[in-house]
Amino acid sequence: MTPSSSASSTLALVPGKNGHQPTAFPGTGANTEPLRAAPGRPSILDLFAGPGGWTHALNLLGLADLGIEINPDACATRTAAGHATLCVDVAALDPVRFTGTTGLIGSSPCQTFSAAGKLAGLLDLPICRQALDDLAAGTDTRAELREHCHDPRSLLIVEPLRYALALSPQWIAIENVPATLPLLIQIAAILRSRGYQAWTGLINAADHGLPQIRRRALLLAHTHRRPRPPHPTHASDACGPDLFGPGLSVWRSMATALGLPPGLHVRTRGNRSAGAGGNVFSADRPAWALTEKTRSWKLGNLDDPDGWRHLTSAEAATLQGFPPDYAFAGSRTAVFRQIADAVPPPLAVVVLSSLLGLGDAR
Repeated sequence: MTPSSSASSTLALVPGKNGHQPTAFPGTGANTEPLRAAPGRPSILDLFAGPGGWTHALNLLGLADLGIEINPDACATRTAAGHATLCVDVAALDPVRFTGTTGLIGSSPCQTFSAAGKLAGLLDLPICRQALDDLAAGTDTRAELREHCHDPRSLLIVEPLRYALALSPQWIAIENVPATLPLLIQIAAILRSRGYQAWTGLINAADHGLPQIRRRALLLAHTHRRPRPPHPTHASDACGPDLFGPGLSVWRSMATALGLPPGLHVRTRGNRSAGAGGNVFSADRPAWALTEKTRSWKLGNLDDPDGWRHLTSAEAATLQGFPPDYAFAGSRTAVFRQIADAVPPPLAVVVLSSLLGLGDAR
């Protein structure tokens, strides 16, 4: 979910694993040759692909995608991971170039709608609603409406619908911050009018085994299946099995995930104490939701003012569910931003398993 910007005149292509070789084409030029699905080419399209949270999850499920991403650091991270990537602006492309897409994923930049940001997206909700209605009516008014946005990134939330209407994929998965739920509900209604079955709602990553309280809005849609959210496996308080299920494990703590001793705390604003505007939480509970400002988090003991240290990027990646050897490119700030913006791969696994009917999705 990294921010988008204007596309360059040429499109940088990075091949992926297992011989997937997408065809390069100009990002804004005259070439309109479709990128048709072909043997060896992924038929799953991941908009705003970031460093590869959804992609890594697909790989764990034996699937692959073609990711579109504009941020150069995220593209470099994807390259290192071997993910097929088009380094270009999602909003500048004609979706019909991806004819043959069977699955569509869209986690647009959340900063304008996030509580950790300036919430300009909330002011832009009426404009986003208008753009969605216009797309549903067959009219693309993004360029005109963008001029009226408090933050032009807000309109990126409509891109998954634009691609869905052009490509008619078999299934769609959209993830974003809770404030976007009204827009996802509107998108779901439009998709239902096109023959999709759809589910929208909120889920918490901690309920699915991630050591982080991370609430997100989801839209799941399918042409042949009734989408359902994944069943929770964890809760704030453990409960044993009963007639309705196998029971729930207690939420995983930050300390458990990182192998830390008990009793440590996290200051989310570095050296600032709670009384100076900082915030403190116990590492014996799940971490708070990661943001790019997680780079300022410090770990330590409340009784030892001199023993605090910064959270490392490797620890942040673990809290987000990436494997230890996942290599992130860029500066420390860029790495933390990529980690925080990504969809946690373990959460993506259970979401996709539930949507596609791959096992129990628990």
